[in-house]
Amino acid sequence: MRALLALVIAAWMPGAPDFFPMAVWYGGGKARAPMLEPDPHGGRQAWQRDVHQIRELGFNAIRCWIDWASGEPEPGRYRFDTLDVLLDLASQEGLKVIVQVYMDAAPEWVGRKFPDAHFVAINGHVLRPEAAPGYCLDHPGVRKAALAFYSALAEHLRRSPAFFGWDLWSEPHIINWASAPWLPNAEFCFCPHTLARFRAWLRKKYGTLEALNQAWYRRFTSWEEVEPNRLSTILSYTDYLDWRAFIAHKLGEDLRDRYEAVKRAAPDRVATSHAAAPNLFTSPLAGDGSPDDWIMSRQVDYYGTSFYPKHSYPVGRDPAFRGALLDFARSSGGERGFWIGELQAGFGTVGLNVSAWVTPQDLRMWTWSALIRGAKAINYYAWYPMSTGYESGGYGMIELDGTVTERARAAGRIAQLISRQQKLFLNARPQAASVAIVYNPLSYMVGGRQRVVTVGPQSEVAGIERNSMLGVYRAWFAANVPTDFIHIDQLAERAGRYKLIYFPYPLMLTQAAASALESYVRAGGTLVIEARAAWNNDRGRASDRVPGLGLDRVLGCREVMVQTTPGLRTELIWAADDFAGLRPGERLPGRLYEEVLQPTSNAARVVARFSSGAPAAVVSRYGAGKTLALGSFLGAALEQQPDPALERFFAALLEWAGVERPARVSGSAVEVRLLESGRERIAGIFHHAAVAAEAEIVLALGEGPWQATDLETGAPVAFEDRSPHVRLKKRFDPQETWIVHLVPAAR
Repeated sequence: MRALLALVIAAWMPGAPDFFPMAVWYGGGKARAPMLEPDPHGGRQAWQRDVHQIRELGFNAIRCWIDWASGEPEPGRYRFDTLDVLLDLASQEGLKVIVQVYMDAAPEWVGRKFPDAHFVAINGHVLRPEAAPGYCLDHPGVRKAALAFYSALAEHLRRSPAFFGWDLWSEPHIINWASAPWLPNAEFCFCPHTLARFRAWLRKKYGTLEALNQAWYRRFTSWEEVEPNRLSTILSYTDYLDWRAFIAHKLGEDLRDRYEAVKRAAPDRVATSHAAAPNLFTSPLAGDGSPDDWIMSRQVDYYGTSFYPKHSYPVGRDPAFRGALLDFARSSGGERGFWIGELQAGFGTVGLNVSAWVTPQDLRMWTWSALIRGAKAINYYAWYPMSTGYESGGYGMIELDGTVTERARAAGRIAQLISRQQKLFLNARPQAASVAIVYNPLSYMVGGRQRVVTVGPQSEVAGIERNSMLGVYRAWFAANVPTDFIHIDQLAERAGRYKLIYFPYPLMLTQAAASALESYVRAGGTLVIEARAAWNNDRGRASDRVPGLGLDRVLGCREVMVQTTPGLRTELIWAADDFAGLRPGERLPGRLYEEVLQPTSNAARVVARFSSGAPAAVVSRYGAGKTLALGSFLGAALEQQPDPALERFFAALLEWAGVERPARVSGSAVEVRLLESGRERIAGIFHHAAVAAEAEIVLALGEGPWQATDLETGAPVAFEDRSPHVRLKKRFDPQETWIVHLVPAAR
């Protein structure tokens, strides 16, 4: 049956829809998700006015929701009247409908029927839901009932031509929308049903109990004795690594089950899900259970992310931070593209915290930043501000009294444009990147549960995994170089696409990843890798020499000494004169470690030293490629403190690897990104500064001639065509977004 379903699903390709959703979250009246108003038929007239206003502004879809508690108040008795009213109203206005499903708001009868289905924390505390987080779906009875709800909902909704598709799981975690602040280091789920599922996963991985005992250094005599580790010991922590890997794969399997449940009834409707934030800003060690974006994206037609650039902060996220979030979501979403499941529509609140204003210019910049990176849907959160809860008053596109805002009009104008140009944007893909940053969830796990910082201020290493990636991205963002993130498990498949791969904070690797890096360099790739590469393998075992797993041969050097530096800071004094823009004697800040690297190959040479004179960086050749091994963490250093020498270093890496820049800017710094749709190009040009300024932009487009228009106004754009380059000049207003459409001109 499962194989037959796979064939049915495969017959409908995710690229088939000819509709580009530009939606607002609206669930009927002023109810906030996942809540519903009690009388949908009584509110129909007011709802009709809202839906009409949404359409009048230019949006082509609404994203409504259903929670399990409201949709199945008694076992097998379904109530979908709210959705029916919204589908009818949307149909009248010519809008499509996307339905968000909330299983975390579960009906109380589930707990009564399955009293052993509660989530259990690592300390044994039983978490009884209070509207959220529901019940553990590893319980067979709960799982069967939940999937039956999805199937019944799909059977019901497929009858409506206005129903476009789903979001099957909003911001997936093991537990959602609830926290237990009285539980220190809470981690879920340790209920008997999750433990049984973990044992089944281990059986599949190891095959025999003897093999598991050998891997974990244990003496189990039956599978029933096997449980996830709760302690941190001085021995092996392979058991912890298996537990964290299980959580990530379990979340993926749970999403796939939801997908298959709805596809049986409605195989032609789009099924999606979206993360609270991409993995760049989460940790696989989180106790509430964080998903792996790459695993999740394989389970649905489109995966995506929430995007709240100001959330509830007095100062919003800066442009590079926002770009990294979107490019990470794009990278993990794959060739199909990704969805913005939630885009902040108004100022945010969390308790007493209130964000900075959200302006029309913000919404323009945020929306176009996602579109220009290949997003295939935008869902603004939300039409009305939150009416209840600790977010009350926040995140609305309009005011709670119904007043339409200028930011609603600004977003609506973009939505109108996308609706007119759907084919252009559905077919568009971001310009291919030639550089990539490796995302490696294993690097978070060195030491297992024992991750205590014993020296120096915690702030210097907290978040070092994220900061190591973000600092590198920040440098290349400033250079307007398209940058991918590549999952460590994809290196064998995808590494050959890139001229340059930067591997930050590479403390733990699999042998497969190390072999893929070796093949990449041997075939002509350029690899830059930071300190202590493959110190541990994916079982938590230390390598005989560092760099480990054979990378010492690829990098032409080995570690001879390593120390944590006083104050967790150091400097690498550059010694080479053949890196463009980088002079001998320049001091490059590093973080946490000083790793002394000794060349071991005739093709290797020292290019930087620590203040002691010890070798700090080694360049080498291997096969047709080349490598640079660094004895500290330079990405983290740049993220924590801007430094001109480090910025020049990362720019020099691009030149060293022969990376071509698709856009060069002079005058005021602006961000430039390109979409390609056949031979057409869409240039997204973002002036992030708070003051007006003039800039000149040179785009590498290929052989012309070209025609250029302002995509939003249709007005011709003056430019200088020096094939294969196009030169644009403009005086930008503060926070201005400029979208230029370039098409080949008749010769």
